Amino acid sequence: MSDKLLALSGQSHADLVIIGGGIMGLWAALKAERRGIDTILIDGAGLAQGASGGLLGALMAHMPDRWNEKKQLQFDGLLSLEGEIASLEAETGLSTGYRRCGRLIPLPKPHLRPIAERHQAEAKVNWQQQGRAFDWQVLDETPHAGWPDLHVSEAGLVHDSFAGRVSPRGLTGAIAARLAKSDRVRILQGSPVQSIDRTAGQVMLADGSHVAYGHLLVAAGWQSFPLLTSVGPELQQPLGRAVKGQAALLKADFPGDLPLLYLDGLYVVPHEGGHVAIGSTSENSFEDPFGTDDKLALLVAAARRLAPVLERAELIERWAGLRPRALESDPMVGPHPDAPAIIALTGGFKVSFGIAHLLADAALDAVERKVMALPESFLLSRHLSAALIAKATSPAP
Repeated sequence: MSDKLLALSGQSHADLVIIGGGIMGLWAALKAERRGIDTILIDGAGLAQGASGGLLGALMAHMPDRWNEKKQLQFDGLLSLEGEIASLEAETGLSTGYRRCGRLIPLPKPHLRPIAERHQAEAKVNWQQQGRAFDWQVLDETPHAGWPDLHVSEAGLVHDSFAGRVSPRGLTGAIAARLAKSDRVRILQGSPVQSIDRTAGQVMLADGSHVAYGHLLVAAGWQSFPLLTSVGPELQQPLGRAVKGQAALLKADFPGDLPLLYLDGLYVVPHEGGHVAIGSTSENSFEDPFGTDDKLALLVAAARRLAPVLERAELIERWAGLRPRALESDPMVGPHPDAPAIIALTGGFKVSFGIAHLLADAALDAVERKVMALPESFLLSRHLSAALIAKATSPAP
């Protein structure tokens, strides 16, 4: 993408400047291009080099019970992503590794069976929308021998036909390739944003240069939190934090069309070419944010027990990175109440790849002064209010 890198001399302004070239920022840049908005995308480390360059790619819905607006938005996102990816692949000729592969969830204890059966009935109502129907079916045994192993399925297992998977690197690479063809999106890599000067309407870069904006979209993952906090007001608690995740990639000799496996936070995701992604940890405290350790080894061992067909699979890559976790794990989207030209787009935690395209559209609606169709708990203003309330109610030192 060197032919698309921005030379700032004489080109230091755009109607929209996006900080962050991960999955959120990439979708926002593509959606902005489609809306005809002149855009500069800035990422100091390079596109999709953070959490969006990971391995897992699981696309799973929340449980179909206790339906609410957040579950509806995620359902809409996972459903509409199919068409978004089809268009992207047609435009670029590149594969994103997307497949609605389904998911198998073992039921290791008898008391889980009636809960799963209740969810089966609820899915018949909540997962049949927009002319599509998806199942949450309780089975007595796996339809794929040894996937998962019988020892973890004492009470049967669930087959969820709604879940899917995508290659994180394939999807981000396809969006980047599409942006490389655009005359409206200019890309600046190699020098990170250091600060935001909202009075002057510009961002300051580490190399001493600056870029002026009409609107600024902050989509820098966990690094968005200090940038947004710097805009004001002073807060009692951070808007969010970095959570470390570790994952692994195995190479096995079996088809990539198997359903993904999920059990107690462990993901086993078959991909194309016999690759299987294993993940992921959620570490709130860590010394080395990008190093793998025994936590990953334990995760891989658990995956091999879950599916013994992986016992001899070669471990070909270890990965670690930092994901953004906003307050209460909800995404953080929308204009800053003290600086409406600055708009947040971050904090998706584990669901970013399934709904980033919808959140990007909502953020761009804010740019165009339209109403954002999002749950209230997703709004930046709500996150800021929660942080301010914590300050007001905390005991005096």
